[in-house]
Amino acid sequence: MLKTLLIAALVLAQPAWAQDDRPEGLRILDAAGIEPDSFLWQYRIVAVLADSPLDPAFARQMREIEDHPDDLFTRDVLVLIDSDRTSGSALRQRLRPHGFMLAIIGKDGEIKQRRPAPRTVREIGEIIDRFPLRRQELLDRLPAGR
Repeated sequence: MLKTLLIAALVLAQPAWAQDDRPEGLRILDAAGIEPDSFLWQYRIVAVLADSPLDPAFARQMREIEDHPDDLFTRDVLVLIDSDRTSGSALRQRLRPHGFMLAIIGKDGEIKQRRPAPRTVREIGEIIDRFPLRRQELLDRLPAGR
């Protein structure tokens, strides 16, 4: 009985990353009903997909993102999550993950990276900072570096 109650509590509890009540800062959205192309030229998408919200890799990746949201926010990142393999979301159909997947999609809509394991926010930031568009954005903001 206790085991059943604990499992129910885990499934029904809404983790912080599932709540999009932050007035500003990093946006983390469920991918259900969202078309990734609607964010073209506005955001880079960090997609976190898994077959279940209980997947340890999914939980680890979301904790990492929650612990360092500003590092992604300053890079114009929007996090889309899909932890239901039966969801049929546009993101899942496009990326076709097998188990856990972390994907980075550029502002141009191109899939830049796919990873089968969680990455630190620092690693994600370093990948994004190598994008030509990101380099141009940095030069435009800090022209003294030219």
